[in-house]
Parts: sequence; C-alpha cells; structure tokens
Amino acid sequence: MFILGIVVFAVGLLFSIAWHELGHLSTAKMFGIRVPQYMVGFGPTIWSRSKGETEYGIKAIPFGGYIRMIGMFPPGPDGRLEARSTSPWRGMIEDARSAAFEELKPGDETRLFYTRKPWKRVIVMFAGPFMNLILAFGLFLTVLMGFGITQETTTVSSVSPCVIAQSEKRDECQKADPASPAAAAGMKADDKIVAFDGTRTDDWDTLSDRIRESAGKDVTIVVERDGREVTLHAEIATNLVAKKDSSGAYVQGEYIKAGFLGFSAAEGVVTLGLGDSVTWMGDRVGDAVDSLVALPSKIPALWDAAFGDGPREQDSPMGIVGAARVGGEIATLDIPASQQLAMFVFLLAGFNLSLFLFNMLPLLPLDGGHIAGALWESLRRTTAKVLRRPDPGPFDVAKLMPVAYVVAGVFVCFTLLVLVADLVNPVRIS
Repeated sequence: MFILGIVVFAVGLLFSIAWHELGHLSTAKMFGIRVPQYMVGFGPTIWSRSKGETEYGIKAIPFGGYIRMIGMFPPGPDGRLEARSTSPWRGMIEDARSAAFEELKPGDETRLFYTRKPWKRVIVMFAGPFMNLILAFGLFLTVLMGFGITQETTTVSSVSPCVIAQSEKRDECQKADPASPAAAAGMKADDKIVAFDGTRTDDWDTLSDRIRESAGKDVTIVVERDGREVTLHAEIATNLVAKKDSSGAYVQGEYIKAGFLGFSAAEGVVTLGLGDSVTWMGDRVGDAVDSLVALPSKIPALWDAAFGDGPREQDSPMGIVGAARVGGEIATLDIPASQQLAMFVFLLAGFNLSLFLFNMLPLLPLDGGHIAGALWESLRRTTAKVLRRPDPGPFDVAKLMPVAYVVAGVFVCFTLLVLVADLVNPVRIS
C-alpha cells in the first residue's frame, strides 16, 4: 500500500507537469510561435512521437518538464549570433542566445518568441503556472464540496469540570479553580449546540468567536440531546485562551483574555458550500504566500534536521521525494477509502498551488523571470514612445543569464538539502 501511494502521487505529479506545459504549448501555438518539443521530465527520452512540427515525449526523470520555443532570446547587437567569447559571463549569454536559435528553419523568422509583442509573451509564460492554479482550485473544490474536510464541529466531545488558563497546560482541577460554565449549566458529551444566545448556529468558528465575545454575559444555549432540544443557561467566564489569527487558526504560544464556556469540540468530516470553499482557498493561498516568504528562515532548522539531531518540523519545506513518502503514508492509514482519496487530492492540490507561486517568482530561469523581462520591455518601449525617443527594441533577457545560473545554483543546493532531509528525517503524518 505504501508503494501504491507513491505510484499514485507520481502519476498525479506527471499529470500536473504535463498540464503546466500544456498551458505554455497551447498559447505559444495560438500566437504562431514554433514549438519543436513538448517534454514531460528531464534526462534521456523514454518515449516520443512527432505530430506536425512538435515532438511530444516523456523523459526518464519525472522532476519537471519543458517546451522548447525557437527564438526565446533576441540576436546580438549586429543582428547575428555572436562568436563565442572567452569571458565566462559573456559565454553564458552567447550560449543561451545560440540555443534559442537551434533548429531555425526557413520561414521561422516570423515565428520567433522574442518577436511577439510583450503582452503575448506574458500570456505564454503565465499560462503554465496559471494552469497549475486552475488545477489546484479544481482539486480543492472537489474535496471541500464533495468529500468534506475534518474540522471541529458544534458537537461536544468533553466538558471541562473547571476553569483552567490554557497557558498552564494542565488537565487536573485544583480546589481554587471555579467550575466551568458548561459543567455548571449541565452540558454533556455528545450534546450538539444548535443555538447560542438566541442565534442558531451550525459552524464551529462562528460559535467559538461568539463565546469569546460573551465574557461575563448570561446566555441561553440550546443543545440537541437524544433527538430533542434542551435549553441551558450559562454565565460565560473570562479566561486566558489561545489566540487566533485572521484565518481562525490557533497561534502557538500566544494567549488572550476572552470568554470561556469550557468544553472541547468534537471533530467531524464537514462539506463546505461554494462561498465557504472560496473563502477557505483564499486563506490557504495567503498561508502559502507567507510560507514562501518565510522559506529562507527555515533553512537552518532544515539543515539541522538533515545533518544534525534536530527534529523535522511539521511545517518544514518538503520536496517531491518527501511528498511521495507522504503519499505512501496516506495509503497505509486506517481511515475510510474516501478520506484516503480526499487526502491524495489535497496533497496534489497543494503541490499545484506551490508550483504556481514558485514559478511566479520574478527570477530567471523561472516563468516569472521571463514575465518580468517582457513587462520591462513594454515599459521601456511605452516610455520611449511617450517621450518621442527611438524604439529601444526588444529587451535582451539573455543578458540576465549569469543571474539565472546563480539562481539555478541556489535552487539546486536547496533541492539537494530538502532531498537529504526527506530521506533521513522525513515529515511524517502518522
């Protein structure tokens, strides 16, 4: 089952890569750019077939993919490919420019990528990541509205006998601890709260917020017990409780004074409506952006987990190998098959969301770097036109190739670090 989980994730990964490159391919062909190759994977080709002017294939290493467009970079200042220079930085530029003109055929002069207007190049480069974003949202909606997600409900799991500040991290009551409002009101495990202070509710987050806002108030609570509704009365206490962030998640180690009723909510699988699903996905995009920004700060702990005796944090960066291992663990969990499938879909959705955000970074060789180059060219040409100056021509993105090699080197080093951590000290979900 573990191996089956890895295989299922690998298939989903290959589809996500192919879907990404399909975005580039379809828009490039739409704008008349010649595309000699469409490949899923890197390294040796294990299967390919030519259709029209494009070779479609699968390569041995399923860690990425690409399409090859002719004329990605403009020619040199003299209008021709420059001779190879002895300068290593200039050599990088010339190598990139030469590769952009490989397989140039008669008639291709009007089908080069760099000759397209900047807005068309932006569309071609944005289409790939955008396909991942569409797939991520589609997969998230499938789980949220179809399978449902595990979250806290308005059903009571257990009742606290007394009021204990959550910062104290103890379970046993002491003589000085007052009885909890829930216990005093006669609330029992398995009660389902259906109304709080005169307002019907079936959402835990809303109920939790209303309890926190009601410190010191006498409230009526309607619970469903054994098929009938029972009305309880409670005086909401003031207690030190865990702080929530803007998305409703608890902030570890931070506490605030707020209303406290004194019960634990039971967890259950809950399906969301379209509106709640969109809100949930918006919160997850925000979380993903925050994680991407915080990525450099997690490298020391990741290094300690890979080469030292440090623990692997649950929110530690994880690569393809780590995600595949999680896929294997999902297949071994003792949960209903529907929930296993939901977790697989969630994992794949999160992977596609990460692909979108990562590729939108304005750095070469990522898609975002080419988008930034096209936008800069558009700005230069528009400014020249307004000031009635000569057209500066296409922006030579090839001049940024030395930076691209540095960025690629950093990415390779980071990928290797994550790979080692995923092998020797992986993130585990069970």
